[in-house]
Amino acid sequence: MTKPLVLVTADVKPIDGFNWHAVNATYLHAVLKGSDAIPMILPSLGPELDLDAALDQVDGVVATGSRSNVNPVLYGQEPTEANGPYDPDRDATTLPLLKRAVERGIPVFAICRGMQELNVAMGGTLLTEVQELSGRKDHRAPVSEQQDERFRIAHPVDVAEGGTLEDVIGSEPFDVNSLHRQAVGDLGSGLVMEARAEDGTIEAMSVKDSAGYVLATQWHPEYWVSTDGPSQKLFSAFGDAVRAYREKRLGL
Repeated sequence: MTKPLVLVTADVKPIDGFNWHAVNATYLHAVLKGSDAIPMILPSLGPELDLDAALDQVDGVVATGSRSNVNPVLYGQEPTEANGPYDPDRDATTLPLLKRAVERGIPVFAICRGMQELNVAMGGTLLTEVQELSGRKDHRAPVSEQQDERFRIAHPVDVAEGGTLEDVIGSEPFDVNSLHRQAVGDLGSGLVMEARAEDGTIEAMSVKDSAGYVLATQWHPEYWVSTDGPSQKLFSAFGDAVRAYREKRLGL
């Protein structure tokens, strides 16, 4: 049987006078090796794309992280220069993509910005510049030119009882990395908290009573998928979900 296909969301990057649609290769390798699936980059073309036609061809969606933030206007707040950069073409693509994938029961794994996109797509809000909020820790990446240092394991998370994450990882707290300025505020419709950091920041969520597998993490399991046990379990579980969806889709 051929391997499942997974859509991977892309940033729009201005390079040499052109708009390039780009994905960090760590996500592609994590899908390929960690989930045993074929990653397919989805360009952020907004309304030009027929998202249902794209989703008809695939077995899962990975919503990636990014340096850009979801534009606050999309959840009723004012954008600021300090909170940028923004990527309007990505917002116009990934938010409707994720909502439609959830509705159709297509497996979704949303990471960092992807988790924030999922929350906004489902009607939720975000907290901007978490490090400036009273009682919250600084969740930004360490300042370093070494990626291993930027993505180093930073703090523990507590797993919610009875949820999808507990099924995948287990009930004990475990350590994750941290590279974000925004975080989930009010949960969107149907979303449930799956893990929290010590300061109360929501670190993982899922969709209650969803038609398919949906899990989102604020941290970056794709970076350590070859060596970190929890990261491996997350991509393996997603791979199991996309294979099951493919068998159902094709009537195998």
